[in-house]
Amino acid sequence: MSELFSKEIKQKIEHFCAYQERCHEEVYQKLAILKASSEEKELLMVYLIEHNFLNEERFAKSFVRGKHSYKKWGKIRITNELKCRKISTKLIEIALKELNIDSYLLTFNALAEKIWHSTLENNRLKKRKKCCDFLLRKGYESDLVYEKIKELEKKVA
Repeated sequence: MSELFSKEIKQKIEHFCAYQERCHEEVYQKLAILKASSEEKELLMVYLIEHNFLNEERFAKSFVRGKHSYKKWGKIRITNELKCRKISTKLIEIALKELNIDSYLLTFNALAEKIWHSTLENNRLKKRKKCCDFLLRKGYESDLVYEKIKELEKKVA
C-alpha cells in the first residue's frame, strides 16, 4: 500500500497529524498544498485513520477543551467553528459534553465581570451594549449574557 503514495508526502502528513490534533478538512488542505493526487489523498486519509493519526471525535473534544480553557469561548462560537471545519452535528454534541457546566459558568461569570469592570463608558446603555456584544462574540448564549449584564447593572445602581 505504501508504494501507492509518495513516501515524502506520507512522512510530512504523519508529522503534520502527530504535531497536534487535526480534522479531516485540515488534512485535505495540507495534502492539496503538498500536491498529492486525488488517489493519494484518499489512500493517505485511510492510512491516517487506520493508524490513529486522524480521529475526528478526538479532534473535536480537544478543540472544545482548548478553545474554552484558553480563549474562553462559549458553546455557540465553538459549535460554529467546528461546523466550519465540517465536523458532524453528532460529533459536536459529543465533544460539547467535555465541558463541565460548573467550570463553564465559572469562566463565563469571571469573563463577564472582568469585561464589565474594564469597560470605561459613562453612558449606561453604551456600556451594556459593549459588554453584551463582547460576550456574544465570544459565543456565550444570549439569555446567559443578558441575565448576567442585568445582574451587574443592579450591583452598580
